[in-house]
Amino acid sequence: MKTCSEEDLTGFPSCLCHVLTQGAEPCSIWSEGFTQRQSTETALSSLGRMFSESIHTDIVINSSDGSIAAHRAVLASRSPVFQSMFLHNLKEKEISAVNISDMSIEACQAFLNYLYGNIENEQFLTHRLPLLRAADKYDISDLKEACHESLLEDIDSTNVLERLQNASLYQLPKLKTSCMQYLVKFGKIYDIRDDFNEFIQCADRELIAEIFNEVLAAWKGF
Repeated sequence: MKTCSEEDLTGFPSCLCHVLTQGAEPCSIWSEGFTQRQSTETALSSLGRMFSESIHTDIVINSSDGSIAAHRAVLASRSPVFQSMFLHNLKEKEISAVNISDMSIEACQAFLNYLYGNIENEQFLTHRLPLLRAADKYDISDLKEACHESLLEDIDSTNVLERLQNASLYQLPKLKTSCMQYLVKFGKIYDIRDDFNEFIQCADRELIAEIFNEVLAAWKGF
């Protein structure tokens, strides 16, 4: 016998067809979340289409090298910073435009795709750092945490210093700890000593102190 989650060619759950044709006891599709999932998926798809097809857009996002049309209501619902912009008589409300001059058009597209629930994994991975900056700037905690977790996954000698700097700047404790461990406990600081010497010339003093405290602690362990 088919389960309630299976569907026949009519598109209805097979248990519902069985009830209609066989007179069996009905089972609720709500109990399995079928209708709720379908409603959520349809709503997300429609929201994404509103953005991709510029349906009734009412705000323009100006990036460093292009512009994208969007919806105030969506931006305000996802970010308290955007909400404040549109609620008060700020410049953005008056001119119906938001300038994000520190993002490229590609990164801005990824940012908006995330806000509309329409981002692809490859696009997210490509633009993690600008997405992190935008998440911090516009107070989007779920995006910031998603970037934080993702940046933990592929630390290596080519990116560890940049990620350490961003971890300090955006207050990402797990990323900072992981970068410190990579440099000190795994001994990679010696493999990139030239880059590291340049890094400490311009890094925040507090961060430099943390690094050297980590080095001293590691030496005491020998």
